[in-house]
Amino acid sequence: MRRRLNWSLLGLLIVATTPIFVKGQTNAGWSEWETFRPEGEEFSILMPKNPSVEVSKLPYHKMELTTRLYLSSLPNGPVVAVASFSGIKSNAAQELERFNSYVDAFKGWFPEKATGKAGVAKLTLTGNKSFHGYDGRVYSVTIGTLTGALNAYVTRKRFYAIVSLNTKKDDELQAKFIGSFDLPDKPAAPPATAVAETQEPAPTATEAKPNPQNPPNSDEKKTDDAAANQAKQGDGTTATDASGGQSNANANGQNPNQKKGPVNGGILNSKAIYLPLPEIPPGDVGGIVMVQVLVDEQGGVVDARAISGPPQFQAAAVNAARLARFTPTMLMGEPVKVTGQLRYNFTRSL
Repeated sequence: MRRRLNWSLLGLLIVATTPIFVKGQTNAGWSEWETFRPEGEEFSILMPKNPSVEVSKLPYHKMELTTRLYLSSLPNGPVVAVASFSGIKSNAAQELERFNSYVDAFKGWFPEKATGKAGVAKLTLTGNKSFHGYDGRVYSVTIGTLTGALNAYVTRKRFYAIVSLNTKKDDELQAKFIGSFDLPDKPAAPPATAVAETQEPAPTATEAKPNPQNPPNSDEKKTDDAAANQAKQGDGTTATDASGGQSNANANGQNPNQKKGPVNGGILNSKAIYLPLPEIPPGDVGGIVMVQVLVDEQGGVVDARAISGPPQFQAAAVNAARLARFTPTMLMGEPVKVTGQLRYNFTRSL
C-alpha cells in the first residue's frame, strides 16, 4: 500500500514539472514582443523584447558599407532580424544596380550573424513588392538548416532586409514579424514643370539664323528630316537629308541634341570585371542559358532577360546577370550603354 502511494506521488511530481507545449505556439521562448524603433533608422517593426544590436563596417569591392543588425534568436529555433545597410550613394539612374549590390553584400554577410558559421545565403526571388513608394523584392531564403522568407527594400538612405527563419515552416511567425515592418511614405517627386524650368529653352523661330542658301521653310524641313533619319538609324551613322546631302545636325555622325543609342557588345562574359556564378537549382543540372543584358554608362546591368536555355535554370541565370559589373564603354570620349549577352553553362555535378 505504501509503495503504491509513493509511485503515485512520484507520477504527480513528474507531471507537474514537465513543460506543456501548446500546438501552434512556435515562438514560446519569446514571451514579450514590442514595437521596435531604432534611433537613427527610418523603420519600425514588431520584435521580441531586447533584441541584440550590432553596428559594424563591411568592405565591399572598393567601398565600405555601414551595417546595422537587429536580431532575436532562440537555440536551435527561429531567427528574426532586420539588417540595415548604407554606403552606396542613391542615384535615380542606377537604383537597380544599387539594389543588386546591397543584396549581393547581404548574402555573404548575414549567414554568420544568424548561425555563427560562415557561408552564403541562398536567395530565390519570388516576386517584386513595392512598399510605400519604395522598390522592394521578396525572396525565399535558406541558410544551413534554417529556411524562411526575406523582404528587401531600398530607400534614399538605406537598404533594409527583413528576415524570418526557422528549422521548419512557420507561416505564423513569418507573418507576425515581416508583416509588421513599416516605413514612412516615399517623398513625392517634384512637379515636372519645376524640372522643365531648369532646362535651357530651345531657340524660337525668330532666334534661328536664316540660311542664305535655302528659304527658311525649306531649311526647317531638312533639319526635321535629318532628325527623323537619325532616330530611325539609332546606330550613330551619318543621316542624309531629302536631297541626299549630309545635314548640319549630323556633320560629325552624331546629333548633339540626341543621346547615343546602346552599342552592341556581343558576348560580354570576358568583358566583365565582376561576374558572379548563378545559384544552381536542385536536381539534374545541364544546359546553357543565354541572358540578354543592358549595361548602363557606369557599367552596371540595368536590364536582364533570358533568351534561350532550359527554363528551370533561367531565373538563376538572370539573378546572377543582374549583379554583373563592367568597365564603362566609351564612344567619342563619352560613356555609352552597351547591349549584349551573358552565357551561363550549367554543368552536371559529378
